[in-house]
Amino acid sequence: MNAPLRFNEALLITDRAFQPYQCIAWAPQDGTGELDISVLDRTSTRLLGRSKIPSSTYCDPKKLASILRQSRDELSSKGYILAPWSMPD
Repeated sequence: MNAPLRFNEALLITDRAFQPYQCIAWAPQDGTGELDISVLDRTSTRLLGRSKIPSSTYCDPKKLASILRQSRDELSSKGYILAPWSMPD
C-alpha cells in the first residue's frame, strides 16, 4: 500500500491493529487534523493506551504502520496479548 490513506481507511486499519481490544478513534474538531486513539479492555471499562497521530503520519501507510507497531509493542510489554496483525497491502 503506497497511496496516501484517507481518514476512514486509517481508522479501519487502526481499529484492526488492536484486536481483541476495543479501539476508539476520532478526529477532534479543533482543526489540527490529528487522529486520537484510545485502546480499551474488552469490557470498555479500562483504558490500556492512548495516542495522538498527526495527519502527516496516518495518511502515510509506512508511517502509520510504524506508529501502530510501536503502540502494539508498548501494550505487549505491559502484558496485553494482541491478535496477530500486519499492515494491509
